Amino acid sequence: MAVESTIWLFCLLSLCCGPSKQAKPVSVELSCGAGPSHVVLESGLPLLLDCNLGASEAPFNITWLQDGRPLPLEGGDFLQYLANGSLLLLPTSRDGRPPLGVEGGYSCVSASALGALTSRTVNVLLASLSKFHQEPSPQTVPAGGVARFECQIEGVPTPVITWEKDTVVVPEETRFISLLNGVLQILEVTKQDEGAYRCVASNSARRDVSHEARLTVKTGSTEALNGVAIVSPPQNATVVLGRPAVMECMAQGQPKPLVSWSRQDGKPISTDVVVLATNLVIRDTRRHHAGVYVCRANKPKTREFINAAAELHVSAPPVILQPPETVSLSRGNTARFVCNSSGEPPPVLHWLKDGQPIKSFRRVKTQSPGVLLINQLALEDEGYYQCIADNGLGTACATAKLTVIVREGLPSPPHHLSATPSSTTALLIWEKPEYNSDQIIGYSVHCQRAAGSDNEEYQFAMNNDTTEYHVKELLPHTAYTFFVVAYSPMGASRPSLPVTVEMLEDVPSAPPQLSIVSTSSTDIRLMWHPLSSQHSRGAVTCYRIEYSTLDQVDTVFSVEVRGNETQFTLRELQPNQEYRLRIAAGTGIGFGVPSEWAQHQTLANHSMVIFAPTDLKVRARVDILNVTWHPSPNHTLVSGYKLSCREAEADESDMGEKTTQTHTIRLRKKARYHLLTGLVPDQQYEVRVWAFNKQLDGAAAVWKGRTDKTLDRASSPMRPPPLPPSSIQAMANSSTSILLRWEKPRFSNVRIITYTVRCSPAGTTNASLVSYYTSSAQEILLGALRPFTRYKLAVQSNGVDVVGPFSGTVEESTLSDRPSTPPEELQLSALDSSSVVASWRPPLEPNGIIMSYRILFSGNLSQPEYLWENLSQDGSITSVEVQGLSSDTRYFFKLGASTEVGPGPFSPVKDVHTPLQKYELDIHAVTGIIVGVCLGLICILLCMCLSFRNGKSREVSGGLDSAAVTPQYRRGGCPVSSTVPECSDSHELETLMPSGIQESGQLPEEAPEEQSLMDIGDHLCTSVCSNQVEAEVIVHSELSDPGGEKEEEGSEREKDSTTTRGPSLSEDRYSPLSLQSPLREENIFEKLSQAQSPMSLPLIKSVANHNGELQGTGDQLSADTEPHKDMGLTNGFHSPQSVRSVLKSEHLENGDSGRCPSAPGKAISGRMSSAPFVSSGLVHSTSAAHSYLCP
Repeated sequence: MAVESTIWLFCLLSLCCGPSKQAKPVSVELSCGAGPSHVVLESGLPLLLDCNLGASEAPFNITWLQDGRPLPLEGGDFLQYLANGSLLLLPTSRDGRPPLGVEGGYSCVSASALGALTSRTVNVLLASLSKFHQEPSPQTVPAGGVARFECQIEGVPTPVITWEKDTVVVPEETRFISLLNGVLQILEVTKQDEGAYRCVASNSARRDVSHEARLTVKTGSTEALNGVAIVSPPQNATVVLGRPAVMECMAQGQPKPLVSWSRQDGKPISTDVVVLATNLVIRDTRRHHAGVYVCRANKPKTREFINAAAELHVSAPPVILQPPETVSLSRGNTARFVCNSSGEPPPVLHWLKDGQPIKSFRRVKTQSPGVLLINQLALEDEGYYQCIADNGLGTACATAKLTVIVREGLPSPPHHLSATPSSTTALLIWEKPEYNSDQIIGYSVHCQRAAGSDNEEYQFAMNNDTTEYHVKELLPHTAYTFFVVAYSPMGASRPSLPVTVEMLEDVPSAPPQLSIVSTSSTDIRLMWHPLSSQHSRGAVTCYRIEYSTLDQVDTVFSVEVRGNETQFTLRELQPNQEYRLRIAAGTGIGFGVPSEWAQHQTLANHSMVIFAPTDLKVRARVDILNVTWHPSPNHTLVSGYKLSCREAEADESDMGEKTTQTHTIRLRKKARYHLLTGLVPDQQYEVRVWAFNKQLDGAAAVWKGRTDKTLDRASSPMRPPPLPPSSIQAMANSSTSILLRWEKPRFSNVRIITYTVRCSPAGTTNASLVSYYTSSAQEILLGALRPFTRYKLAVQSNGVDVVGPFSGTVEESTLSDRPSTPPEELQLSALDSSSVVASWRPPLEPNGIIMSYRILFSGNLSQPEYLWENLSQDGSITSVEVQGLSSDTRYFFKLGASTEVGPGPFSPVKDVHTPLQKYELDIHAVTGIIVGVCLGLICILLCMCLSFRNGKSREVSGGLDSAAVTPQYRRGGCPVSSTVPECSDSHELETLMPSGIQESGQLPEEAPEEQSLMDIGDHLCTSVCSNQVEAEVIVHSELSDPGGEKEEEGSEREKDSTTTRGPSLSEDRYSPLSLQSPLREENIFEKLSQAQSPMSLPLIKSVANHNGELQGTGDQLSADTEPHKDMGLTNGFHSPQSVRSVLKSEHLENGDSGRCPSAPGKAISGRMSSAPFVSSGLVHSTSAAHSYLCP
């Protein structure tokens, strides 16, 4: 019974307590209209997301998405699907803890028979409270002053912050002001206000208490309160639309200062803005609340005041201002949807069809802003179209339905469409539809550029009696897409299959715009801009430049440059010569029309180029022209400027301009503006400004314009101009803005309407850098200034039709900022294989003092930046040596500069290649090697000289005759004994004639000559040879033949010898004159004997074999050969002395040879013609790898 009672009690408690725990869920509707962008899932309160997209048909499928991904169909710990398709999110999971992964952006997709729709996205956040980002700090203030404590904490939902003093809630007095931004202000502090203060933050998630901060009040002297001071100025703030905003301004002083608020733009402060003490509080921020608010603290009964300004920026989620409209159109028509939105920041628009993003293609185009075009509607285009706007703060959407009407009996699409292009036209030909072609009443041809996303479509209509059309006025070298639609009384057919063709090229329709400048006395530099695709009408392949002198216009020179060039320099021209030039662009088809002839004069010799001043501007008044300009690019060559002004007729006739007086004014080099006064109203003037130096004048910048007309106003007495403002104060507000305040003139009898502020960089004289601002209030925030720049400011009072002078100038510098440009001219050079020197120049716009440079380098360009090597250098250093690099490696460097605010951009990446490591030779070792080689060469040369000298001393001093050439024979032709042993060396016999013989008619003595020859024979016979030798001694001499008798005698002997000739060993041995066969040798000598030449070459040839027997000898030469003059032999060259060559006939006569064993022999005698390698007085001996045989 006890158990049953317990069970019943438990059930009763569960029935009673269950419904009380089941809290009613918070319902949020997800649609395509307006709604909250964030929803908080608080503890104990489930969240119900209802998908209601307002479709005309009931959805049969609802899909839920979280952060764009479908949720699981089976649900989870924190979500449940309801029967009507809604989604229930639970604040706690099954174990009682906060659910994980429940936060995110939720949306739903509803599908029906007509299509699908997507809802806007709602961000679901869990209730939470962070830690304190800022806690109150102790304060010590004088009595009567102000105290301020601040707490900063974040939470969802936004936490409520309250303040406690000594753990008790602060009293509700007007002196204690608790602001919505977590600030506690205590005005007119007293001694009783001392204590420990803390803030308490709480929301639905939890409650948190900050640390305590003690307030100490000093009594006694009030000197610290004498001056006016803004203790807590307003701060720039960005607030989301609908959230509260606070602009705080707390001032102190003695007496209590008066605090007032105003808007900088002069507009009145909105009536829904609450002034809480000295602070502005906006409970519900709207877009019209945005602006710059100025707080002014003024000391009573004095002109002492101080201002502080801050900007309130209101951001807003997107809103659809113009939703697309639902339409029903027939097939083949064009649908156009327009969607306009707003938001801050401006939202980005994109389109969906049936819940899927739309991609632009041939028929569907998205145009900005928010226009969707669908051409040639088809059945598949039917469905829901949605415009989605997103700016990060939320999303907004709008829906439109497209219905395509289809009728029966429509013709089928035309088929077999073809296009034949030319440069500007295309001929389209097609065939009629296969079905219902008899009902066709006309066709429409559609043409559109194939490239680009915002191209306009052109339509051409025609009757049904043709199936071709000539499309004209197309752009050359452009791709077009064509298709054809057939029409019947029932409606339009589906479009034909499209055809895309590219138009052919054509010659350019316009020439490039030409700029001409001289860089020296013989050069002209031409520059031009590339033609647009509309004017080029094809790919420009080259440009043709034509030029000539003015005095020779018929002689035209032309130069062609490549199509990718935009400048060219003509060189080697005549100095101080007038030239005319023009340019034409060419495609693959040909050249287009050339430009007009432009005239340009080259500079004189040794002249300098001075360019025209830039940015010439003239501000015209009734009788005043205010002329301003920028200096010439090469202003370093300028000594000053000249300005001329003359009246110019508006309509210039062919006869020339009207002659008018020209006034020329010389100005200083630093001049950048000039005021021309006393001019005629409503008159055309021409103003020229040019630079000059001592040598020449530069090019002029020209302006033509008209002065203003005279205002027809009744004459009124002259009123004095208003005095300038006083008490001008400037304070830098940021790196690009300065807040300027002033007071009205103390004495003025003119009503001041506005003020004009003049602002210019300090130290500049360039009038174009002077800016003017107008303000109706007595303060202005000057923006768009350059960081870290000192400005000179002045204010001018403006009355009705009268302007006062400017006040004295005040100077103020803007705050520093990050560098806006990287360091310049980064140069890299490899010192050796492991170090690189990097040098650079400071940034052009440092925006402050450069504190440091940061050098990044890596050997891998694709590496992330944090993996690169980092090297920092002081801001005063502009070069560094990077060491420890790898050899033969390519390194990439980039450089950035930093100020005290932060780093600026990096320079473009540059690369350097470290060389391969080289091993250096020891210079002392190299020097030793060179000296040793030179000494060796000198020794070799000395040895060669000594050897050559010794060889000359061994030359034979006696005369030679023809018998001496046969070393195998002694005197009388006797063979040497064959019993002498052989030697293994090979020798070359070289017989030289003595050089001591003088030119004389007497023959030298016979005995010394014979003895000399015998001594030579004895010397030769001492060498033991082992191989056969064939030695030839050819004596070249000039023989003066006194008559023909010796020739006849020689011929008879030659014939006789040929008849008695026998076999010889030379027939199968090598000889220079016998290479093929004995017959070949014989023929050669016969030919040589028949040659006619002033050179006679007696040839003595003897052959011996290894046994010492003479195989062929006894040959004879002419016995009556007389001695010849002017013969000299010395080692194959002409001897410097005349030598007599004597050939003793008795040595070769038959009588002497009869003492030797008889053997058949042969004698060859003849005349050899002079050859290039044969000269008179040459004795040549050859040895064909044979050894000598000695007896």
